[in-house]
Amino acid sequence: MSTADHQANHDVVKHSERHEGPQKHIIVFIFSIILTAIAFAAVSAGGVNAAFTVILLLVMAVLQVLVQLGYWMHLKDRGHLMPILFMIGGFFVAGTAIVTALYWVWW
Repeated sequence: MSTADHQANHDVVKHSERHEGPQKHIIVFIFSIILTAIAFAAVSAGGVNAAFTVILLLVMAVLQVLVQLGYWMHLKDRGHLMPILFMIGGFFVAGTAIVTALYWVWW
C-alpha cells in the first residue's frame, strides 16, 4: 500500500465519524434555561405549598445535573464508564458520611 493510498484511506475513516454539531448543544442549553426558569418561577410564585416547591426544586436540580453531566461533560459518550463509576462511588461515600454525621449529631 502506497503512502497516498494509506493517506486516502485514513481520510475516509476520519470523515466517516459522526460529528456532533452545535444543534444538540443549543437544544440542551435552552432546556437548561427552561429548567432554571421553572425553578425561579416556583420560588417567586406566592401561595404555592412549600413542600411542593422543595420537591419541584429537587427534581429540577436532579434533571439539571443529569443534563450537565450528560451533554456538557460528555458522559453520554462511549468510553466514560470509569468516570461514571468513580462519581457513583463518590456519591455513595458522601451520602454515607452525611447519614453518619446526622445520626451522630441526633443520637
